[in-house]
Amino acid sequence: MLLELKRWVVPPGHQVLLQDVSWSELEQILEELGEHRAARISYSSGVLEIMTPLPEHEDDKVIISDFVKILLEELGQEFRNLGSTTFKHEQMDQAVEPDECFYIQHETAIRGKKRIDLTVDPPPDLAIEIDITARTRFNNYEKLGVPELWRYNGTVLEIYVLKQGKYVLSDQSLQFPQFTVQQSIPKIFGAK
Repeated sequence: MLLELKRWVVPPGHQVLLQDVSWSELEQILEELGEHRAARISYSSGVLEIMTPLPEHEDDKVIISDFVKILLEELGQEFRNLGSTTFKHEQMDQAVEPDECFYIQHETAIRGKKRIDLTVDPPPDLAIEIDITARTRFNNYEKLGVPELWRYNGTVLEIYVLKQGKYVLSDQSLQFPQFTVQQSIPKIFGAK
């Protein structure tokens, strides 16, 4: 890269958008950013977004993630929470790091794996995005085939389910059809 990434400063709540980024440049950027970082990436067909979340973003992420874990444990459901793991697929020209993600139905398919390879492994069953300062772009998740995406804007939880390759807004979760998740989340945050 012409400019070393370690010299870039992306303040919390802001993002940098880079165009015409090749797959090899993306791999180089991910390597340079490293595993332990605050910044998150989203990549789709040559467009790379690097964003740094606000503290309230992280608070909301933890609360919703804990809510999902409690539901899954109460249901006696095996699951694997992979947090903000980088999911990428070179042939699809997509990469994304959700704020949180869960393997639920496909937990056994990735049980014990240290690396997820989307050319052979399924995508997570549920991805969660906290959109306080920016809006989640769906194309990454759609192309990777993530069946359900939750988007929380600080007030409202939107549930999107994948139907025929596109997300549609739903009032019911695929993962928790027996619960009114959309009504529960604002109540949880009302206690903040």
